[in-house]
Amino acid sequence: MRAIERAREIGVVKWLGSIVTAVLVASAAGPAHAQVVEKKGLTLNAARQVIATAIGEARRLGAPGAVIAVVDDGGNLVALERLDGTFPAGAPISIGKARTAATFKKPTKVFEDIIKNGRTAMVALPDFTPLQGGIPLVLGEEVIGGIGVSGAASAQQDEEIAMAGAAAAKALKVGAAGAELSRRVTFIDHQTVAEGFEKGRVLVDTGNYMVHASHRDMNGIAEIHTLDTDLVYVLAGSATIVTGGAVPGAKAIEPNELRGPAIVGGESRRVVKGDVVVIPAGVPHMFTDVQGALDYYVVKVR
Repeated sequence: MRAIERAREIGVVKWLGSIVTAVLVASAAGPAHAQVVEKKGLTLNAARQVIATAIGEARRLGAPGAVIAVVDDGGNLVALERLDGTFPAGAPISIGKARTAATFKKPTKVFEDIIKNGRTAMVALPDFTPLQGGIPLVLGEEVIGGIGVSGAASAQQDEEIAMAGAAAAKALKVGAAGAELSRRVTFIDHQTVAEGFEKGRVLVDTGNYMVHASHRDMNGIAEIHTLDTDLVYVLAGSATIVTGGAVPGAKAIEPNELRGPAIVGGESRRVVKGDVVVIPAGVPHMFTDVQGALDYYVVKVR
């Protein structure tokens, strides 16, 4: 009898031990699983797109130079471009601004203002550049990196250029490789295209580029797209396109879009069916002397 009872005691102990072990394993595994999260990453293509937008803004503002750096959310450099004429020290400064904005998840002007208001001890922080001109790159609710600009006309202009790049980041798509340009194939049937030309319609808008089916039978006004490069392909009709020069009295009708009555001092070209015109961001342009119905594609690249 004692042997039977002893066996039962051992069995109960083993059973309890297995229960305790299972609970411990489950409790250990639960938090470990909860710590594995998915997050968006910044690809090289996306970083180049952000920089391209910032360069367009620098040209629109007439910046004397600029170094534009983009880092990932850990502050690691992804891409950098230096405009001609920018002082050499601009490169490490722009990287520092981008890194500070990304790792602290705040614009660098916040820290410059804090230090100006007396908290000078912050300058002792390692790898910290509290100078205006760094902006976090945010996609959705998540910081995916930072952009830093140095070498423009002023600290304020550094920040304006960086903000333009940060705005472009918000339009990125998330693919298998991370945050980048959308790779989804778009098909538009011929009937939709024809209807688009009848009324003038946007056929595609991804946030990074747009395709317009444009129709015009009268002269236009002067336009300036501060972020978009226009690729114009003429399908039918003819007109004179004026590019460059200045637009006195130009007014912003929406963010990054200005309009004015006319161009002063521009260059005129006659365009006909089959011609292609590439108009960089920030360059004024307008159609005049339109003959017949002018149909043309416009691809806007941001």
